Amino acid sequence: MARGSRATTVIGAAIGLVAATATGLAVVTAVLTIVFARRVVTPEPAKRGDERIIGVDLASGTIGLAASNETRMRGTYGFWFDKDAGHARLGDVIDDDGRVVRRRIEAVDFGRLDRATHGRMSGWVRIGPWEFDRPYEDVIVPTALGPAPAWLVPAERGGDDWVIQVHGRGAKRHEGLRGIEPITDAGWSTLLISYRNDGEAPESVDRRYGLGGTEWADVEAAVRFATDHGARRIVLMGWSMGGSIVLQAVLRSSEVRERLVGVILDSPAIDWVDILRFQGRALGMPTGLGDVVAHVLGEPWSGGLTGLAAPVAVEDLDPVARADEFAVPMLLMHSVDDGFVPIDGSRRLAAARPDLIRFEEFTDARHTKLWNHDPERWSGLVRGWLSEVAAATRPIETAPGA
Repeated sequence: MARGSRATTVIGAAIGLVAATATGLAVVTAVLTIVFARRVVTPEPAKRGDERIIGVDLASGTIGLAASNETRMRGTYGFWFDKDAGHARLGDVIDDDGRVVRRRIEAVDFGRLDRATHGRMSGWVRIGPWEFDRPYEDVIVPTALGPAPAWLVPAERGGDDWVIQVHGRGAKRHEGLRGIEPITDAGWSTLLISYRNDGEAPESVDRRYGLGGTEWADVEAAVRFATDHGARRIVLMGWSMGGSIVLQAVLRSSEVRERLVGVILDSPAIDWVDILRFQGRALGMPTGLGDVVAHVLGEPWSGGLTGLAAPVAVEDLDPVARADEFAVPMLLMHSVDDGFVPIDGSRRLAAARPDLIRFEEFTDARHTKLWNHDPERWSGLVRGWLSEVAAATRPIETAPGA
């Protein structure tokens, strides 16, 4: 074979290899995009227990956990184990040698902790409103999809001031139990709601999250319920994705805005594009995949890939772009080291409306565990801010005959 023919053959083989490699990468990227996109909008059937249990000593009331960012968190936490069939309450860190973290076991509510091998840290230390020394009601909020269960905890003296709490993605109304004491201590009643596809409220046709773009209608229904039951001033409180849901309800519903006097946000999902980028990097996915996923979710043809009944345009869910439309004060709290929802979106929202937003940064509190890390500060902020809002929005009393 001539030298030119051999060179041509080698070049052709090289081109073929490059083309095959490029095709393979494209296929892998496409598969990852679909998997990631479906994961974002699909409710998880059961949460994994990623924290490995090294040993449990019930006699001394201690547990050893493999060291991780979660097991090292200071404060008091719930601990779910056996695929959420068991629940314990863990106190602060006793010892951390870099490999094993020892924590105090405050109580085992149910399950056999001594037989468990894995579990997960949770911000829900308590498991229901019945654990508080105050009355509560199991109520039903009528929504467009059907009856949604909720807990109503009235203020000690009743009243017409309500805080409606909206939990985050993959959580349930239990997430708001931490807010009951400071809210009711400030003289406000609180309604802890469920919403579509959260495992308690009715499911939508597609059984998918709308990242706030669909769930806001259930918040509107909760506001209608509160109004029908005597609420005159309403504060919406959102945890994580619940923050996105709350903000969309404010922006999209005149009925919500009619009695709204404030918003509280704990670790809120503000910028979904930024969140997808952050989580993509955390999962070790290729750079830029988060942007691709955000684009795919908004395409009308994506439903066959994601299961969504309608596209979710994540750019349209950005409250910073519509910050000038907000008209009530907000208390915004976020931890610098959130680990799930980056704080950048909260900083941008706070910077966009410094006239309305009181922004409180925490450190070492991780995601939605600000109360667990520093209950005194968190509760003081909520209690004090609600008292300020109540005073600022109290109707002026008119003297008789005036």
